[in-house]
Amino acid sequence: MKLPEPAITALLSDTERTKKLDDYRDFIVQLLQTYPGLSAVKVLRKLKAKVDDLAVSDRSMRRYIQALKQEISFKQARYYEPVLDMIPGEQCQVDGGELRGVMIGGAPTTVYFMVFVLSYSRLMHVSVSPRPIDTDTLIRQHDAAFRYFGGMPQECVYDQTKLVVISEIFRELELNQCFHQYATAAGFHIRACEGYDPESKGKVEAGVKYVKHNGLYGEDFAHWRDLEQTVADWLDQTANQRVHGSTGQAPQALYDREEKARMLPYLTPSCIDKARAAVVTRKADKTGLIAWQSNKYSVPMAYQGARVGICEQDGQLRISDLSTGEVIAEHGVGLDKGQVIKNTHHYRDISLRIETLENDLHQLLGHPALALALCALLKVSSPKIYKDQLAGAKQVLAEHIRQQGALCPTLLERLLDTPRLTATGLRERLEAYRQHPERSKSPAPDPGTSAALARYGALNGHSNGQGERHVVH
Repeated sequence: MKLPEPAITALLSDTERTKKLDDYRDFIVQLLQTYPGLSAVKVLRKLKAKVDDLAVSDRSMRRYIQALKQEISFKQARYYEPVLDMIPGEQCQVDGGELRGVMIGGAPTTVYFMVFVLSYSRLMHVSVSPRPIDTDTLIRQHDAAFRYFGGMPQECVYDQTKLVVISEIFRELELNQCFHQYATAAGFHIRACEGYDPESKGKVEAGVKYVKHNGLYGEDFAHWRDLEQTVADWLDQTANQRVHGSTGQAPQALYDREEKARMLPYLTPSCIDKARAAVVTRKADKTGLIAWQSNKYSVPMAYQGARVGICEQDGQLRISDLSTGEVIAEHGVGLDKGQVIKNTHHYRDISLRIETLENDLHQLLGHPALALALCALLKVSSPKIYKDQLAGAKQVLAEHIRQQGALCPTLLERLLDTPRLTATGLRERLEAYRQHPERSKSPAPDPGTSAALARYGALNGHSNGQGERHVVH
């Protein structure tokens, strides 16, 4: 379009200032298309807040804007305009990708990732996920990126993913409410590209390819955490240290020198803390497994049959004690369906547990022969739940000793002179003797020849068919 003669004269008379403003043309265009009624004075003030030592007068800015208005219509606000790569701290481009066939633990796996690229310095952050990225994951990935940068840009640019933009009609955007709530709480603006316009955010499009081919492709990982650590190292040692082809500088150095001070301060909004605190519950079955998204995961044996808290975050499943909040188990989230994911430490050696309980009873009673006889009687009475019976007997006897001060050996000998005894039966008999103490004073059998000890010997040996027993050690 041909400019009017007065405009041409004005531009020619202020050549140096015009050249300076040309460097920031995209920023000025973006401001005026977003806020068409913005004055030249305020445009200049906003520009000077971003750029130090900018020697441009109000008159020069008015002339520059007047010339721009001959080329561009500023009547309708738009959601996306040219990339603001000349303004530090102004813009971050965000886009996701996926790479199939990444070898993790010997199995081909699809890795989903989100790339964040600051338009000015090209500083990059990458978050990975074992599952397709949902809104909650995207929010946590933003939180991680801003904490990695040490600050937040004025705006983030996206394509029209449903995670950010629900729909567009005549460039009017309906935003994802959850994500919009996060962006509002954090304090950055959402800007969406026009549909099917990947060139609008070319820097991050190139970054997605860079992550795929330079960061992930051709690598093998022992497990998911190994992949996360490799990506973190790649960012710090390669992606953000290389000399960038467009800027001619290393992104990290350029960011530290010119952009970091221009970033907005960032604090994790409370909406993320609440999401992290949200814990669902599951009941562990009798084998110590809980179900989560078509897979099963182990919990420590002490929580078999108990209800526990579940929280999935960053590809990890954290299982917690509901009463204390303590994390009792942690697993990498299974990527397939129908998997049973166990921690072998959750299935402690039962025989060792039994031996410990038997020793506890010996110390509690202080009479080795009687303790052996009690263990034998509990075992022959309830062999399938012997461990639980030992624990129950320990609890019953400890409570009796706490209340009575001691356990009379004569009373215990009488309790053992029975063909069958359970922990519940032991508690009932002790209660009966407490109510009728005179019964415990009658003579009792000799512990050395009691039926209980005889049964203990039978339990720990086997017959040779001729009435002799050989002790099994």
